[in-house]
Amino acid sequence: MFRICVRTGANQARRVAARGFGTRAAAPPSALRNAAWAVAGAVGCGLGYLYVTDASAGIHRYVATPLLRLLDPEDAHNLAVAMLKHGVCPADRKEDDGLLEVELWGKRMSNPVGLAAGFDKNGEAIDSLFGLGFGAVEVGSITPQAQAGNPKPRLFRIEDSSAVINRMGLNNDGAQVCADRIRSRFWRLLVSQSKQQGETVASLARSVNRSAHADRLLGINLSKSKTSASDSHADYVDGLQRLGAYADYVVVNVSCPNVKNIAAGADVAVLEETVAAVVRARNNMPDYRPPVVLKIGPDNDADQLRLIAQLAIDYRIDGIIATNTTPSRPAGLVDSAGVAKEAGGLSGAPLRDAALATTRQMYLLTGGRIPIIGCGGISTAEDALAFAKAGASMVQVYSSMTFDGPGKAREIKDGLVGLLKGRKWTDVIGEDARA
Repeated sequence: MFRICVRTGANQARRVAARGFGTRAAAPPSALRNAAWAVAGAVGCGLGYLYVTDASAGIHRYVATPLLRLLDPEDAHNLAVAMLKHGVCPADRKEDDGLLEVELWGKRMSNPVGLAAGFDKNGEAIDSLFGLGFGAVEVGSITPQAQAGNPKPRLFRIEDSSAVINRMGLNNDGAQVCADRIRSRFWRLLVSQSKQQGETVASLARSVNRSAHADRLLGINLSKSKTSASDSHADYVDGLQRLGAYADYVVVNVSCPNVKNIAAGADVAVLEETVAAVVRARNNMPDYRPPVVLKIGPDNDADQLRLIAQLAIDYRIDGIIATNTTPSRPAGLVDSAGVAKEAGGLSGAPLRDAALATTRQMYLLTGGRIPIIGCGGISTAEDALAFAKAGASMVQVYSSMTFDGPGKAREIKDGLVGLLKGRKWTDVIGEDARA
């Protein structure tokens, strides 16, 4: 009896022990599974973060940008600028191919794809815009006095033609506010670089680009307050004196079609006085003297272009942007929603041919002696290459981002590398004129 009880007890003990051991043996697989899920989740989140923050990711072109276009155009634009300002935006992480390198005014650019003025009117999102991969970012237009611009609505999309009409009226914070903002950014970045490189801020200030990037340029676009006299050039000089020290180049915008007091855009005599005054003021700057670039419209006839080219040569203008928006409506414009009837300057794909023709003419008329910046309707690498062959040392985009998203710079750059087939960007500048 005793042996039976012992055996029974032993058997029960073994069963209990087995259950205990089984429980302890099951724990490691469960812990491993949890750890595996944690690692997988972390990796997934990391990959998801890398994807979403990559400007080239399809989610921006096919999801985020179409969602933005559901908003009122100006609301969508303001939201995009605000997100960029606060760093809630993707970035171009790919290094630029050496074939795309170009030098303007003694300053190296890693690529020739710039952002045109009008997107960041007040210089609020400069670094995030450089982060999207642009070789140059142009802010403005900036006027001496802050102004609200024209009444709303004043920004319209023509979806059928990938075009935009704007009659914004040069709304901006004014030269002093913008100058303070851009100056603060410049010195803040220089202080940071000084700590990293062990070089004094004063030494860096003498050697770095005003963009504070070794291979990028910052342009500042200047125009006139709406209360200024039509034939006055004082606003351009004022803007230069307040902002020029912080620009890799300044742009004299005499071609905005949405304001009525810029006589220099139509009157060659006023244009000459304006150019002469701005160049004189630039030459009198005590230390740093930025290149002066003239922005012209797409609707000048051959005689007007000839006069503009001669003025640019005579007064040693450093560059010409061809072109601004147009108040005309090109034949064949597809517009099922009837938006084209709205007054304002047209930009986007329908402007391409006129801007390209103006670029080609200005390159020929200046004999290739003055850098031309092609702007208007550029949305593909093929467009950019056509402008280069016509004579553009650099190109600018803006409206195409409205429809295709923040990966536009990278898309064009990658496309250009393929189209160049081993040649350099600088090899094809003005190629049509040599044919």
